[in-house]
Amino acid sequence: MATSNHLSISLPITSALPMHDIALPLRYAEDLGGRAAASIRPGRATLLMMASFVAGMIVASASGCQWAASGQNAQGARLYQQGQYTAAMQEFQKAIASDPQNADGYYNLAATTHRLGLQRQDSALISQAESLYNQCLDHDPNHVECHRGLAVLLVDTGRPDRAFALMKNWAAQNPTFAEARIELARLYEEANEPQTALKYLEDAVRTDANNSRAWLALGRLRENSGELTQALQNYQRSYAANPMQPMVSERIAALSRQITAQYDATMSQGGTRMAQPLTTGNQRY
Repeated sequence: MATSNHLSISLPITSALPMHDIALPLRYAEDLGGRAAASIRPGRATLLMMASFVAGMIVASASGCQWAASGQNAQGARLYQQGQYTAAMQEFQKAIASDPQNADGYYNLAATTHRLGLQRQDSALISQAESLYNQCLDHDPNHVECHRGLAVLLVDTGRPDRAFALMKNWAAQNPTFAEARIELARLYEEANEPQTALKYLEDAVRTDANNSRAWLALGRLRENSGELTQALQNYQRSYAANPMQPMVSERIAALSRQITAQYDATMSQGGTRMAQPLTTGNQRY
């Protein structure tokens, strides 16, 4: 049966799972504040690894087994957010049984297994999570959170080359899919290669000029490098594409104040000063 629309948990990449903030999946986070590890999305401190999980829910589908799987995924996500991981896994297993083609069910089960494997330092669970991530991708080759979660797992288990190969192949096979380039950029940023990350993000906005996540990521990179005016413009493009981003609105206001204050200070001193980035903590996109 066809799978439902996404109703999966999102993990960011972070220390818990090195590349995502358990929410954008393992080490990267979806917004200014997190990283993703898998999409119920944790990580460890490997490239910035996941620090917190960000939940994302699957949208109910049409009928029959899809409705059942959708409800089970949703219930599993609620249990996951409550820290009831074993119970959450049982719901995700039910979702897969109800709809064996449901990629989100595999992803949610993989992310939860990944989380437990990290907590218990259980290599068997980590291996099981890797298998589940791959099954998710078998059913949905463009599952964003799953790519993120698997990349985090590969980095955390000492296989960064495999993580880069995974993301590069994904991007190469989908030249018009901006999300693949955003995730690859995150991976490069985690590896302390911001200029390469910048290149892929610029490719992403050329591919999809209305992608709020790509503009947000560009803004964060440029703010960190001290390019405040350009960062402000990037944040404004992100907010215009998606106004439902209160943290982006806050960054726009803060940068506007900082740029104005620095300009006023420069004019009053009759000199020229380089703008310095704000200290904003471990922000992710």
